[in-house]
Amino acid sequence: MFEREGPHVRCLIFSGCMEFDLGSMHPLVALMPDVMLVNTLLKRYPEILPILDAMEREAKEDRAGFAGILARLADVVSAFIVRAWVECGCGGSSGWVAALRDPRLGRVIAALHRDPGRNWTVAELACQMGSSRSVFADRFQAVTGMTPVRYLTELRMRLAAQWISREGMAIETAAQRLGYGSQAAFSRAFKRVIGKPPGAVRTLTSPRPHAAATVHEAAPAPQTP
Repeated sequence: MFEREGPHVRCLIFSGCMEFDLGSMHPLVALMPDVMLVNTLLKRYPEILPILDAMEREAKEDRAGFAGILARLADVVSAFIVRAWVECGCGGSSGWVAALRDPRLGRVIAALHRDPGRNWTVAELACQMGSSRSVFADRFQAVTGMTPVRYLTELRMRLAAQWISREGMAIETAAQRLGYGSQAAFSRAFKRVIGKPPGAVRTLTSPRPHAAATVHEAAPAPQTP
């Protein structure tokens, strides 16, 4: 945070960074620009101003729990920024965002994300869109750049990667939850999409087993009075 005051200008600048954990929403991140100009954000979302005022008070007063409160308020402001970008047309982005802006395709995308483990057929997805199979398949691929089957597979594998690496879910459980009766078939699909087998994802993100013991052993021994 940087604050500067003068005879005519008073400016409070918040600076920070955050990590997106969007899981299956990864295509949205890929479409975002490196820089977003949000000078018109307050006109579209005037409710942001009291949030920024609250952040200023928390940053200045150094009260108990201020860091956690600031983090939550920053999450809300960031969500407003992303939503404003989407509602303003996403800078002309096409593909996945265009699918979300298409009401009929949006219903299909929402259904896939709501129930990724279901054994979806092209006919069922076409019914969600309210069109024939051929019209749906052509429209889906033209807008998203991939077939419905490929989209569903990538959605499932990125969800699985999140569950296995960050939540510690068993590989077999993730496979079953995503509709795979065979763990071998799941592992093949996972490696094709993610680039490494499920076990490697768990190994790369698991904590070091001796970290806690090392900290304990390094602690000084209590002194006897």
